[in-house]
Amino acid sequence: MSRSSKPYEIVERALELSLADGCVVIADEHSSANLRWAGNALTTNGVTRGRTLTVIATVDGAQGTASGVVSRSAVTAHELEPLVRAAEAAARKSDPAEDAQPLVTGAEPAPDFQDAPAETSSAVFADFAPALGEAFARARTGGRELYGFASHEMTSTYLGTSTGLRLRHDQPNGTLELNAKSPDRARSAWAGVATRDFKDVDLADLDTELSQRLGWAERRIELPAGRYETLLPPTAVADLLIYQLWSSAARDAAEGRTVFSKPGGGTRVGETLSGLPLTLRGNPSEPGLESAPFVIAHSSGDDASVFDNGLPLSATEWVRGGKLEHLVTTRHSAGLTGLPVAPGVGNLILDGGNGRSLEEMVAATTGRALLLTCLWYIREVDPATLLLTGLTRDGVYLVEDGEVVGAVNNFRFNESPVDLLSRATEAGRTEKTLPREWGDWFTRAAMPALRVPDFNMSSVSRGV
Repeated sequence: MSRSSKPYEIVERALELSLADGCVVIADEHSSANLRWAGNALTTNGVTRGRTLTVIATVDGAQGTASGVVSRSAVTAHELEPLVRAAEAAARKSDPAEDAQPLVTGAEPAPDFQDAPAETSSAVFADFAPALGEAFARARTGGRELYGFASHEMTSTYLGTSTGLRLRHDQPNGTLELNAKSPDRARSAWAGVATRDFKDVDLADLDTELSQRLGWAERRIELPAGRYETLLPPTAVADLLIYQLWSSAARDAAEGRTVFSKPGGGTRVGETLSGLPLTLRGNPSEPGLESAPFVIAHSSGDDASVFDNGLPLSATEWVRGGKLEHLVTTRHSAGLTGLPVAPGVGNLILDGGNGRSLEEMVAATTGRALLLTCLWYIREVDPATLLLTGLTRDGVYLVEDGEVVGAVNNFRFNESPVDLLSRATEAGRTEKTLPREWGDWFTRAAMPALRVPDFNMSSVSRGV
């Protein structure tokens, strides 16, 4: 099976080779294009191609059904049968799978299942690259230096099963990270964008924003640790709520291990998490944030099951009107908890704000507040409360009576996103955003800015 073999042929051949009681085959065709720049000059660019094949074998036994999963890249014709046999051997050596369920059936075959994979190329930057050159010229004139990278990926996933599923999904994923620095490197500002095709990226607007932020940072103000009214931009809100989504497996909650566990047993589904009418949701067909409309699970865990591969996904409200509505469930964990089946969806949207832009929220600030740029190095401290710690980065600004008056030092924070939702006093306009911390894993997000009256800056952090 050569690299030129069509993905559907690989899937069909692997299924033909299977001797297991059940089999799921996932072929992921990857292509990517990227640009990198530093000091107002392009440094590198490149295009890559790749293929990953995952075979999931299920073997029935007197005690239950076991599963074996093997994934490999660049599988050749000689390696395909050994890959299938390795998955079968892994299943036979394994204990019965706790999450075992009948493999999914019933979906109509994808009409494009036999078509060639979608691919990206450097052509995706046809309009972006000239705009980048213009941004370099403006930056040189303005006395600042631009650093960053742009990446576009296309993944075509072909999923076939021994129960007859033949499904396919093409997922474009583009990211832009742009960093502006003063020549002495003492001031730094960051902006990021998630995009499907780079046609909606306004580099001139981003460059203007970065120039303004570098200007704000010409005045430096030192502040101590403490609790401050804080404006969290959409990118920071996304990073926090993505971690909340990743921590919302129903089984973990039902077993008393997470912030969504109810004291005395059960889960907090039905409880009010926020006094604001916020709705946190995922939707595979969300315009501009489209994601796979069926489960693609390369491995099993508390929030995913290989037995659910191909299960249809639909719009799901995790929080509705401030109330916890759903936790992430597989068919197995839904049975354990009594909650409805609600697999994870590949995007995350927070709605219900008042429609104000971040700039309007700044202007409406009375007294003193902090305006953040982004968060990074986020780590979990306590799963029982979902307490997270991390650092601010690339600009924390002081707002006084509706105006930004300068930049302050960076901080380490200690906060729980669940607790923040309960304390937020304002949510602004929902807009597409790029999570700074989790952008390598989760990019399809739309969030409003949040105003939190007492965000916990637990200590001062020295750094840009």
